[in-house]
Amino acid sequence: MAADGAGGTIAMRIEGLLAPTLEALGYAIVRVQFNSGKRATLQIMAERRDNAAMSVDDCAEISRAASAVLDVEDPIPSAYELEVSSPGIDRPLTRRDHFARFAGFEAKVETDRLLDGRKRFKGRLLGIDEGGTIRVRDGEVEYAVPFDAVSKAKLVLTDDLIANSPDRQRH
Repeated sequence: MAADGAGGTIAMRIEGLLAPTLEALGYAIVRVQFNSGKRATLQIMAERRDNAAMSVDDCAEISRAASAVLDVEDPIPSAYELEVSSPGIDRPLTRRDHFARFAGFEAKVETDRLLDGRKRFKGRLLGIDEGGTIRVRDGEVEYAVPFDAVSKAKLVLTDDLIANSPDRQRH
């Protein structure tokens, strides 16, 4: 998935700076977004590498670690607010392994170009092959979506997804 504009470039740089530190703490970055403007915001979405549910304490730990790295590296020249969150149940799908890990669940996938005459696909996620083609089944029709064409993708909140969420499985 390609980055958009200057905010995307900054986000990619920040992700590269933070990933080793967060991975060492047992977390994986799901997405980094930087929104400039009147109130600049750096959003870091992360998850536990053990796939357990994220807690407020996890977000606080990520925030402290990220702040320390960002204070030293100073990749953003202006003031900004740092927001750390978990991906939630109907999470974004941003990496190739997400499409494999969440195969079997309903997903929405948007592309940056027309594929089969459309840019939006919704259906059961069948996974991703070694060549980077994501498969989505909508009823009887199966679509092939190249990973590099994806502009946005997320899981759809369904009873099946809720029943299989880490929060639900702990109880």
